[in-house]
Amino acid sequence: MTSQTRKFFSSRAAKAVQPADSCGAVAALPVSAPKFSFVTTPAFLLLIALLAAAVACSNDTKAAPTKQQIVVDPNLFAVEKPDLFQTVKVESRDLPTELNANGTVQPDVNKTIHVTSLGSGRVVDLKARLGDYVKKGQTLLVISSPDLAGAVGDYQKASADQELAAKGLDRAQLLYSRGALAQKDLEVAENAEAKAKTDQKTAENRLRVLGGDPAHPSTMIELRAPVGGTIVEQNVAGFEGIKSLDNTPNLFTIADLGTVWVVCDVYENDISEVHIGDPAEVRLNAFAGRAFKGTVSDISRVLDPNTRSAKVRIVLSNGDGALRPGMYAAATFRSRKQTPHLVVPATAIMRLQDKDWVFRKESANSFRRVEVQTTGLSDGIQAIQQGAKAGDELVSNALAFSSAAAEQGK
Repeated sequence: MTSQTRKFFSSRAAKAVQPADSCGAVAALPVSAPKFSFVTTPAFLLLIALLAAAVACSNDTKAAPTKQQIVVDPNLFAVEKPDLFQTVKVESRDLPTELNANGTVQPDVNKTIHVTSLGSGRVVDLKARLGDYVKKGQTLLVISSPDLAGAVGDYQKASADQELAAKGLDRAQLLYSRGALAQKDLEVAENAEAKAKTDQKTAENRLRVLGGDPAHPSTMIELRAPVGGTIVEQNVAGFEGIKSLDNTPNLFTIADLGTVWVVCDVYENDISEVHIGDPAEVRLNAFAGRAFKGTVSDISRVLDPNTRSAKVRIVLSNGDGALRPGMYAAATFRSRKQTPHLVVPATAIMRLQDKDWVFRKESANSFRRVEVQTTGLSDGIQAIQQGAKAGDELVSNALAFSSAAAEQGK
């Protein structure tokens, strides 16, 4: 310990033992200063030195730097021989706007006839069935009808009354010509004969409406095809009872399938892309390699509130009968107005995990996998909506490049 430190502790100790006077002043008494002894052994000094060194080290210690993380980009590929992979540039071309939609094949309503019977009764002979092709005038079924039986009776009565009235008129004219009959009686006979003719005509018309033939009266109704075509609906079987017209559905539905409709659902966001008269291409699962050409004939003015879509009708010629009602169809609409589109060969796009990808050249030997959004495919050319720009250099065969990159990474 230094001499100054010892003097400081000595003066403090001397003041502590001085008594105070009545006024608070310290009396000067001759008191000897206490003696302080300090440990100055080598062990104590060594301990002090170690503590001082520890404090100095704690002040000078700095945090060790953390290890830097290395981020690997899974979409960046480096190849040793990039010349093995040909590249193509994204081009801009004027193409029609394409839109894909799903639909079903339906008969042409304008060429579809519902066949019913105006007379009730029971089916005694069923001559045609669902799917049959029938000609105009061909018998579809035979019905034993009490309605027709009543109509035949009424016609026969009316015919007898008309015949009797005609004979009475002839007799009245003969008598009047000889002055044996008054004119008013002749007029009564003429009126009776005219009423009998009217009643007979009415009964004959009712008989024909029910399907009867006045020349060959019968209680059997022969229901005939009003037009030629294919039976696409049947609601009757053999020996079934047929009710009146108000309580029974149509017995048959006959459609001319020479022309059919494909009715598609187009969402409201895409309705502006479709116009009446636009060409359309239809493909079916039953004929995978065949495309049917048609034209948009109608766009519904009412949206389906559940699907938020409108019905779009395509008219197709079906001369060979390949298109059958109920078939599932995939339609592609093409606008008549052409707009710029970014296009690449279809082989430059790879489908993976429900997404479309391309490999864009980044440097001499590195390529980046980029997700793109595509539209319609036509003649081996695919249009790109998002993910690429004109002039980008892409690998021409994306699938082969992906396989080669996977082999290199093993």
